Amino acid sequence: MTDRAAIKRGAAALGIDLPDAAADRLAAYARLLLKWNRTYNLTAIRDPRLVISHHLLDALSVLPHLGAIERLADVGSGGGLPGIPLAIASPLLQVVSIEAVGKKASFQCQARIELGLDNFRPVHSRIEQWHDDRGFDVVVSRAFSDLAELARVAAPLLVPGGRLLAMKGTRPQQELAGLPDGVAVSEVIELQVPGVDAERHLIVMTCEGAA
Repeated sequence: MTDRAAIKRGAAALGIDLPDAAADRLAAYARLLLKWNRTYNLTAIRDPRLVISHHLLDALSVLPHLGAIERLADVGSGGGLPGIPLAIASPLLQVVSIEAVGKKASFQCQARIELGLDNFRPVHSRIEQWHDDRGFDVVVSRAFSDLAELARVAAPLLVPGGRLLAMKGTRPQQELAGLPDGVAVSEVIELQVPGVDAERHLIVMTCEGAA
């Protein structure tokens, strides 16, 4: 099975109708990630097949839960996950990726250029030190810190009524119990990612006084 076919098949299992051009661009992103990984250690995964399942499809698993939004921020995205796959799959979605580590932000800049992602903008900064006047409908994170810390640093980026989406492995019971006042969990969604034999959960939160 070609990379395009594997990506399209996995996306379809997630309920996503992915055009051939988007699947090809996702495959190109995976190749670029593996190429840079030899020097910059962007990911512990080095098997191209696992990059498709554990990175690309894992990132895309959040797409059906975004709703009709215009702007998304990806915080602490490392090699651009989930921001770059989401930008590829949703060309009308404006994605800003905030990454504190210089070499990872540099990779994201190169990926933006090579993949022609006009709707994706990488930012090299700590989240606490960056501000956007327009705000975001959704702030998403993938394995970034704990939920309370995510709410603390990311809530100021949200527009009123915006949501925080935290991608986690096992259901983080202790973190859920330790959320501060003003942060409400609206949904805990168990994600089924094709090719990933491990638990995946999406924690959806709202914050009082966001933005």
